Amino acid sequence: MNREEFSALFLSYQTELMATTATEAVTVAEKSRRIGYSWAASYRAALTAAAGADAGGMDVFYVGYNLEMAREFIDYCAEHLKQIDGIVATVQESVFRDPDNPDKDCKVFRIDLASGFKILALPSVPRALRGMQGLVIIDEAAFHDDLEELLKAALALLMWGGRVLVISTHDGDTNPFNKLVQDIRAGRKPYKLLRVTFDDALEAGLYRKICERKGEEWTAEKEAAWRQEIIDAYGDAADEELFCIPSPSTGSAIPLALIEAREVRGTPVVRWAQKTEFTLLDEHVRKSEALRFCETELLPLLEALDPKVAHALGQDFARNGDLSVIWPLAIERSLLRRTPFIVELHNIPFDQQRQILWYIIDRLPCFRAGKLDARGNGQWLAEVTVQKYGSRIEAVMLSEAWYRDNMPPFKAAFEDGNITVPADSGVQDDIRSLKIVRGVIRVPEQRVTQKGGAKRHGDAAIAGALAYAASRADPEEYGYQAAPRNSTTTDHDPDSPADDAPDDDDMGIGMRGSVDF
Repeated sequence: MNREEFSALFLSYQTELMATTATEAVTVAEKSRRIGYSWAASYRAALTAAAGADAGGMDVFYVGYNLEMAREFIDYCAEHLKQIDGIVATVQESVFRDPDNPDKDCKVFRIDLASGFKILALPSVPRALRGMQGLVIIDEAAFHDDLEELLKAALALLMWGGRVLVISTHDGDTNPFNKLVQDIRAGRKPYKLLRVTFDDALEAGLYRKICERKGEEWTAEKEAAWRQEIIDAYGDAADEELFCIPSPSTGSAIPLALIEAREVRGTPVVRWAQKTEFTLLDEHVRKSEALRFCETELLPLLEALDPKVAHALGQDFARNGDLSVIWPLAIERSLLRRTPFIVELHNIPFDQQRQILWYIIDRLPCFRAGKLDARGNGQWLAEVTVQKYGSRIEAVMLSEAWYRDNMPPFKAAFEDGNITVPADSGVQDDIRSLKIVRGVIRVPEQRVTQKGGAKRHGDAAIAGALAYAASRADPEEYGYQAAPRNSTTTDHDPDSPADDAPDDDDMGIGMRGSVDF
């Protein structure tokens, strides 16, 4: 099969799956149902087993959760082998005898190839992988009886150059498969993660391919109708079955016991609120009051910070109603993210929020990075702060995709003891308010009104997640080193532009050393 034929046969996400599986030690793919992922995996299996050892060939072991899946996969492999090189593959049947359960023998499907390698469709029993070596494909992983033990057995094959592919739709947010996905997003597992929803597959041409196979004409109207028909067929289960959103369990995403375990008594939460009339005061009065707040309440805390420790910062912005929360983090040498203090502002004008935020950033030792909420009114403050501090600041448009990628590491920090937070009821309530919404940890819509009228809407939790994301960032820093003028040289080229160029002092920039922007 040539490159053009190969490209025409597969959709982009199928090609990505095969390419990733050929290079990554472990690939995990969360997917919609019936998008042809298992079919693409069977092609990877055929390519891998048909290749010689010098071309990366190896045995392939497929593990489905029932006999029908195993038979379908091995038949796909036989079809692909004929397409690849005209190999006529004979599917053989044998029996797997489980030494631990002699009364539960299982049927095994097998293809032996001239390369010396084989494709085996094995039962969903961890013991079936004992002593094996090669590529392991675990299909619909969320539905296996003991996925954790099965993964443990499969990962043992990595020691001698094996590879593992785990594919599945979701089956609840507490399922071991979803925990594996969240561990990858949290950075606990160094595996490659792929995600293809029903809409992703449609965008890649799934329905076009279906029409092509059926000999029917594709139209956008027909595709839209077909999409809705499939969604209606799945009903309430559509989110989980088609859009990679595990069905939710109840309760807080970060349990109270975990939050309390990371609380440190005495960590200050500095609060400053003003009445609406404060906004109408003269500018110099507002500036003076904000500076007094900074020098009285914040400067002692900032001066107490370790000057040799890197710091990061996050802010969830609000002008009135909700709270604007600034959350610094000290990144200790042990990589513990320690919260030195938190600032909560209520009904503070834009200019004074900028004044306070910049006051803090200017005095954070070894400031590494900051991430600021850039939604709505926060966009102005985020933009001017990026303009002032450059690439160390990121203006974040909080979205479902951002929460999906950044909330699992934030939760993992609580689970692994990698963060400290103040022992404060308001902050605790904000973190407890995080829920799993459509499979993603985020703040739900409802607000909690505090005494005094301020409304909490998970503001501290969002600021904390932004700060933790900033502490994991690696922003680029730019510098300039002026070349010293060679004072001993007397022969100059009169046409050289260097003779006409002003020196640093003439330009008024005084760059005698390096400068980080």
